[in-house]
Amino acid sequence: MFDPSRDDVRRFFCEAWRKQREALPLTTLEAIAADWITEHPEYHADLDSLEQALAADYPVTGGRSNPFLHLAMHLSISEQVQIDQPPGIRAAHAALAARLGSAHQAAHRIMDCLGEVLWRAQRDSAPPDAEAYIDCIRRQAG
Repeated sequence: MFDPSRDDVRRFFCEAWRKQREALPLTTLEAIAADWITEHPEYHADLDSLEQALAADYPVTGGRSNPFLHLAMHLSISEQVQIDQPPGIRAAHAALAARLGSAHQAAHRIMDCLGEVLWRAQRDSAPPDAEAYIDCIRRQAG
């Protein structure tokens, strides 16, 4: 099982962004990450310097989101939708994107559901509830 450290995740996103800017070949995963980075210009400065990225801290009380967590959630959701795992997420995402008129905005709503399901799993010391996750997304799609 792949279990990257905080620094591994930051290196991955910074490297994908560097390769994108320099028009270098990207792996499939890097290309997906670079597409999400492009969608978030507010994070570009955070990804420009690996040294600064590795040293940065994003406390909840700091008033801004952690760009690496946000991008990692985008990447996770993209993979879930691509392989339809948990089952039904692809259709739920499509319905939500159609309602909102934006796959990007749909991903942000799904992030809220994913965060809630992960928080509950952590709180309850249980595996994430896939059914509750899909139900949350479907409720968003109305």
